[in-house]
Amino acid sequence: MTPRRDVYHPTDYQPPQGSWASSEPNRKTMLANRHRDTGPELRVRRAVHAMGLRYRVATRPLKAVGRSADLVFTRARVAVFVDGCFWHGCPDHFSLPSTNTDYWTTKIEGNALRDRETDHLLDDAGWTVVRIWEHELALEAATQIAGSVRERLAALKPRGAADRTRLDEAMGGG
Repeated sequence: MTPRRDVYHPTDYQPPQGSWASSEPNRKTMLANRHRDTGPELRVRRAVHAMGLRYRVATRPLKAVGRSADLVFTRARVAVFVDGCFWHGCPDHFSLPSTNTDYWTTKIEGNALRDRETDHLLDDAGWTVVRIWEHELALEAATQIAGSVRERLAALKPRGAADRTRLDEAMGGG
């Protein structure tokens, strides 16, 4: 009996030049991962929106820095990142894959280093950074985000009656 050629056989896999994938199914899975609009991000966005706050999605808080935040409150200068437990090395849930450990160790450490650098750059530019792990409850995350936004908006000095009205509306009053 000859083996079926339409079925994946691990011994048949030859990764593309420079590929990190240990198998073709792993490669396809990793290529299909989303960069935005992930499930955890959408849950947090819905909860924040339900609280009456409006934001920009997948926007660079600082144009000179090529990194986008998941939610950006431009007036309040609050940038929110919803970090995946695997990709950002969650201390509670990250587990190093058993294959290509050198690649994944370098990759995850590099992501964490870039996250810290981004936080410092935004902080130096006067932004508040909120980092949410994907496993956090959306309502709790939204409450934390809303608190940061409202605190920053309250610190703004409104220039006139129209600004005070917008500030009141943004804070849920008015």
